[in-house]
Amino acid sequence: MASTDLRRISLLAGFSLLLFLITASTYGSLGVILPTMIGELHWSFEKAFLGFSVLGVFTGASSWLPAILIRRIGVRGTLLLGSVVLGAGLLGFAGSESIARYYIGAALCGIGFQMAALIPGTHVLSALYRQRALPFGIYFTFGSLGGVAGPWMALSIMGATHNDWRAYWLVQAVLACVVGLICAGLVGGSKWLAAAAHEVDIEVEQAARAAPADARVYRTSHEWTVKAALRTPQFYVLAAAYFTHLLTGVTVASLSVSHLSEIGVAAGVSAVAAAAIAAKMLSLESLMQTLARLGGGFLGDRIDPKWLLVGAQAMLVAGLLALAQATTLPLMLLYALGTGVGFGLTVLAVTVLLLNYYGRRSNLELFSLTCLVGAVSAAGPFIGGFMRDRLGGFAPTFQIFAAVIAVVFVAAVFMRPPAAPTDMVDVPE
Repeated sequence: MASTDLRRISLLAGFSLLLFLITASTYGSLGVILPTMIGELHWSFEKAFLGFSVLGVFTGASSWLPAILIRRIGVRGTLLLGSVVLGAGLLGFAGSESIARYYIGAALCGIGFQMAALIPGTHVLSALYRQRALPFGIYFTFGSLGGVAGPWMALSIMGATHNDWRAYWLVQAVLACVVGLICAGLVGGSKWLAAAAHEVDIEVEQAARAAPADARVYRTSHEWTVKAALRTPQFYVLAAAYFTHLLTGVTVASLSVSHLSEIGVAAGVSAVAAAAIAAKMLSLESLMQTLARLGGGFLGDRIDPKWLLVGAQAMLVAGLLALAQATTLPLMLLYALGTGVGFGLTVLAVTVLLLNYYGRRSNLELFSLTCLVGAVSAAGPFIGGFMRDRLGGFAPTFQIFAAVIAVVFVAAVFMRPPAAPTDMVDVPE
């Protein structure tokens, strides 16, 4: 038993480190390295920053692939293959001589992100832990920390190599392959994971059957099929909530600095000072994400994660509305707090609710389907730029996105656990 607990902790640590590294080396540092690449390779900013959209689209659109691979070649094989794909993408960045090779690298990084990070990680952790909110909270917290550490890693390595951006991508490629190999070794073969998951399934099922009708945290006592889950409106509320957090995250990360700089200059602040304040607010927003995910991990098994989701969606609405008019320090702080906490809590709440509502057996496919919306959310920066060119500012984009999230907030408030269908599966004793 002690060896099993040690292996669970080791896997949580390994997957957390892998998510930290992958986030830091892709979304966390690409924007820092790009200006140097642009200057040396003489790309336009439009073409260079399109790589962000390519990365986001392929991250979301490839979410079906890890589920298929895990069912066919197991978690270990998927992790190994995903690490190779991610490493190849980072090598593509390192060898960028043409914009096409850069785009191919971004696409491979997006695919590798899904194959080596979120989907295998949530699948393994849900199989090993009965109370999942805390391990998920720790796991997603390290992902947020990767976003915070990525720029510092980039600046440190670039500083030590005389701005050699190719060396930075080479270092990240090696690290991704090494840490992916370690995680694959910790997971081991499918037999041990299946046996450990079976024990956890029995414990979850017994606890759900013994729980009182008014239990604070609802957990299904049966395993849903994918087909049955897709017939419930609750799944689409959760998928919509996941979409809103991705839409907010990518839009704020790409547009907030430009927006705050513009309205700061309009209010009489110098361009340099406005840009500095905007960057600090973006860093504060990332810190709020980290704290929210860690705090949500401690709360998710004590109060119903539905209320975490409701609160997170309300915070996203408040944060975006504050960002639209953030000409004062209180509004800037409200923007950073609202979008940071809302972003951090939403992904945690959705992940836990999918397991609580539908069980673990089909969660691999259900979570993969939920992640597909990431491909659509990548349009957020494009929509913002389109509206900026025609309306003269970014504020209408944030306001419209806040209205969309408000609809999801209302749906989450009235959401109840799905009613049991006829084709559910009992967990064998």
